[in-house]
Amino acid sequence: MQRPKLLTLCAIGTAAACATALAGCSSADDATETADTYTWWDPYPQHEDSSGWAERVNACGEEAGVAIERTAYDTTALTNQALLAAQENASPDVILLDNPAVSTLADTGMLTTMDEFGFDTSEFDENLLAAGVLDGSAYGIPIGANTLALYYNQEILDDAGVDPESITDWASLTEALEEVTGAGHDGITFSGIGTEEGSFQFLPWFWGSGADLGELDSPDAVEALELWTGWLDEGHAPNSVITNSQNTVWEEFLTGDFAFAENGTWQVDSAAGADFPVGVIPLPGRDGGVAPTPTGGEFIVAPVQSDDARYEVTARIVECMTTPEGLVDTATTFAYYVPPTTAGQEALLTDNEELEPWVDAVRNAKGRTSDDLGTDYPLISEALWGAVQNALSGSMDAEEALAQAQTEAEAATD
Repeated sequence: MQRPKLLTLCAIGTAAACATALAGCSSADDATETADTYTWWDPYPQHEDSSGWAERVNACGEEAGVAIERTAYDTTALTNQALLAAQENASPDVILLDNPAVSTLADTGMLTTMDEFGFDTSEFDENLLAAGVLDGSAYGIPIGANTLALYYNQEILDDAGVDPESITDWASLTEALEEVTGAGHDGITFSGIGTEEGSFQFLPWFWGSGADLGELDSPDAVEALELWTGWLDEGHAPNSVITNSQNTVWEEFLTGDFAFAENGTWQVDSAAGADFPVGVIPLPGRDGGVAPTPTGGEFIVAPVQSDDARYEVTARIVECMTTPEGLVDTATTFAYYVPPTTAGQEALLTDNEELEPWVDAVRNAKGRTSDDLGTDYPLISEALWGAVQNALSGSMDAEEALAQAQTEAEAATD
């Protein structure tokens, strides 16, 4: 197969990042690879060799009749090391990769398409698969997805006389915030920090207005940003949202002071252990319905191998990870990923009915690199989070901030 020439590693990272990536994988480079050993890289260094996750990976190797040599890196080092390994014709057989990075690697020509790999993607939800699609071809498959919804403190809502089921659009949510703050409680907390986390948390409101990432300064986009700034102006949200990470948001919510917090699937277990009853509702669209939320989570990708006979065994490893049962195992291991197939979602809900709001959210979710944004997405996102910062801080109004962001995005992606 003819491939475009690989991009250089430092096209997406600093020299320091390159050095870090090199240092982080010396054990993998030194390992002796045999015909019945397949290499696997993932972004989970917190899961050691004795962990349930490592056992799952090894079990899939055993099912395919091979040994798995697993190496874990942090997310940034993994992307950098993958690019370097491709340049040296030393790519692993399997990489588990943060979904926005799939297009970055695919753009270099270092990944097989799923068609070339011989893997059927038809059972995977199209909205989740889209994060790994570039120029019409799928370059990976999701092992699951996490996303955002609105957690609420039932005690506060009861005290304020707010029925969470009455919150169906922006107007009803703002009305609920007025009732809550009028009863002496704090309203809503979210992450507006000047990083990807800020864009991630703003996107449900951006997309929920009908806005498109190709036009950051549309009237719909302005209305979404004005929703956030209006909440600050009215005292429904704290000024801390300007610097809040998603972890900080959750810490604020667990104090019991806030009625609502925008946060993710990964807080399900923590919510169950809170000192007050916690519920979940989908993030509403401006005019009703469930707003599209951005997907988090990893994709399995198959780097190009000089010996393409290896793909047959690699496909068996991937298939083991993505059966309905395998997807549920992953979901519970990471508490919680929502499986990316209907069969997997139904299997998850069989024993976890309380996760239904999250399954609904994932079914309505959208990949950040969807709409064929590919490698343009990080550049657009940076302009967007800058606009959010400018508006929340009061240095610009929403319309001015987004107009500047659109100019910056166009210049960066030309």
